[in-house]
Amino acid sequence: MNNLHSDIPQANSRRDFLFKAGNGFGALALSYLMQRETLASDKAQPNKLVNPLAPKAPHFAPKAKAVIFLFMVGGPSQMETFDPKPVLDKMHGQQMPASFGEVKSQFVKTGTPLMGSAWKFKKYGQSGIEVSDLLPHTASCIDDIAVIRSCYTESFVHAPAMYQMLNGRVLAGYPSLGSWVTYGLGSESENLPAYCVMTQPEGLPEGGAPMWGAGFLPAIHQGTVLRNGATPILHLQPPAEISGEQQRRMLKFMRGMNELSLNESDSELAARISSYELAYRMQQHAPEAVDLSKESNETKKLYGLDDPQTVEFGTRCLLARRLVERGVRFVQLYSGGGPVSTQWDAHDNVKTNHEQMCRWTDKPVAALLKDLKGRGLLDSTLVIWGTEFGRTPVSENGKGRDHNPTAFSMWMAGGGVKGGQVIGQTDEIGFKTVGPRYHPRDIHATILHLMGLDQMKLTYLSNGRDERLTDFGGNVIEPLVS
Repeated sequence: MNNLHSDIPQANSRRDFLFKAGNGFGALALSYLMQRETLASDKAQPNKLVNPLAPKAPHFAPKAKAVIFLFMVGGPSQMETFDPKPVLDKMHGQQMPASFGEVKSQFVKTGTPLMGSAWKFKKYGQSGIEVSDLLPHTASCIDDIAVIRSCYTESFVHAPAMYQMLNGRVLAGYPSLGSWVTYGLGSESENLPAYCVMTQPEGLPEGGAPMWGAGFLPAIHQGTVLRNGATPILHLQPPAEISGEQQRRMLKFMRGMNELSLNESDSELAARISSYELAYRMQQHAPEAVDLSKESNETKKLYGLDDPQTVEFGTRCLLARRLVERGVRFVQLYSGGGPVSTQWDAHDNVKTNHEQMCRWTDKPVAALLKDLKGRGLLDSTLVIWGTEFGRTPVSENGKGRDHNPTAFSMWMAGGGVKGGQVIGQTDEIGFKTVGPRYHPRDIHATILHLMGLDQMKLTYLSNGRDERLTDFGGNVIEPLVS
């Protein structure tokens, strides 16, 4: 008998019928109902919150597992640190030739003469890289360092330039570099913050808290500021009248109550829940992490903890090593903040300013590199020495130097960096870059690459746009990568 309905598609199940009937609109309704059922099931299960800082797989094999970013607030002079300019020294007191262009800065007046460096440069290490007499300790590590002499930014104002170097944009409110790294990779430590920040005791850098903020990323990815002094983290001791078991039950109850109203868009509540759990674990583990009394006298002396000139910055450098040793993913450490006299902003007298700042930081920075290397940690830890811009080759008031975003120096070491080399160059007086030049987007692309992250794949949907640290993309500094 012929099938009168042979030309009608046959459904094998009710679900198949929903997909085929009415152009599939029945399936949309089914998906909605199933999603609601799944959400209801999830809410019925206690402790369902997924740890937002759980380790995540990188996009490809990383060279580095952790980053220590040593940020020199105020703008060290490239001509006084890592970029020797003998022609500038010979032209000291002369007018800058028009062929070099026009100086656009905040305070330098037209007709201000060129100013040579007050220090000499010498070749160090097997690589023979020239470094200023101001930095003899760092110079002793030069074969592990890749100096980038052709960096530039787009603002000669401190805060916007800091935001661009650390957040990728000249405006505040975007996620910081450390936030992007922890968002992409999570944390290797369950008992310490994934992203730690240490500022100078005199005050915050001009850019302030947005320099380590999470921006539009979930709030859990913002940097945790460690206090200066003997107690970097306050309130680690639980109240004497509350036992560990009581505290654990209280946190479990609070977690369950919070999850009743938790949704995917509520990053503040998710961060609060995670912070409670982390704080509980930190009570057991953080005191040991920040306890420098366990370090040997030899190590303390290496970092300059026996010298009042270096003890402050040396303490923070030693803490940075201890933190990455215990799985902290990103450490941001600032030299400079508060009054102009305690940062690298050498408007009045570059000689006096840089002598002081280098006296405070040179030995601890070298100690950090040597200590990491001696413990087998340098290969997996990317150390960055950087700033927001450089200084002008012309003088300001005869002794100082003004801001110069068109050329400055940075360096990287460890974590897959090919050391003992100079990348990029500036003109004969250190005013502008010559040849390949590197924007903060390129610096960030390189850092992410060394951490195993593809800058173009590391995205977050914000206001309908897939945002990136590098915006429309930077270029990995290929000569730097080993």
